[in-house]
Amino acid sequence: MKKLLLVAFSALCIASMNAQVNIQMHYDMGKGRGYYTSTVEMFKPDKYGSTFFFIDMDYNVGNQKGVCMAYWEIARALKFWESSIAFHTEYNGGFGRFDMGSSLDAYNINSAFLNGIEYSLNSPDFTRGVTFQAMHKYIQGKHDASFQLTAVWYLYLFKGRLSLTGFADFWREDNFIGNGDTKFIFLSEPQVWFNFNKHIAAGGEVRLSSNFGNMKGFYAMPTLGLKFTF
Repeated sequence: MKKLLLVAFSALCIASMNAQVNIQMHYDMGKGRGYYTSTVEMFKPDKYGSTFFFIDMDYNVGNQKGVCMAYWEIARALKFWESSIAFHTEYNGGFGRFDMGSSLDAYNINSAFLNGIEYSLNSPDFTRGVTFQAMHKYIQGKHDASFQLTAVWYLYLFKGRLSLTGFADFWREDNFIGNGDTKFIFLSEPQVWFNFNKHIAAGGEVRLSSNFGNMKGFYAMPTLGLKFTF
């Protein structure tokens, strides 16, 4: 659950310039998962660009109780001109814990700093749009010079009753998973929401990943979710 409203919120906020905040709760149904993930997202545009962040937390993973993983991203799009092109800067990082039987152990999600450009396309009525990002990626403790390519999209149908949002990331990162090395990671999370009103929605997402999260190869992991927008 990441960056899913980075473009969609932009369309909703152009007129009011107010921050948009939502909370999501997902039940992860992928193989070996069966736990809950909460997401808090905020997007706020201003005359110099926009600020976006999200915080993900996993709960009750395996036989553990409570928060088992926390991860966040914060990004800023910056421009001083009327254009579809903006500078993009971003930070990612987090940590988690896992059960060792008689004890608990923890791990870090390597901090990453990204800088690059983004290009946005929106329909005149802001019912559909897409943003492309090309960034240099510094992964602390791993890579001084890597890259990430990102696409974020939104589509509103039936007078806003149905929302299709999502993102796709492709980046370079060396990992050792299972019995082999991996060098490239792909992650996408398309979401579908039925909006009962301006505040409450039900739907879910499918996490499509390759070599992500200590899982070598391709996986498709669906969720069911509820969302409240403030």
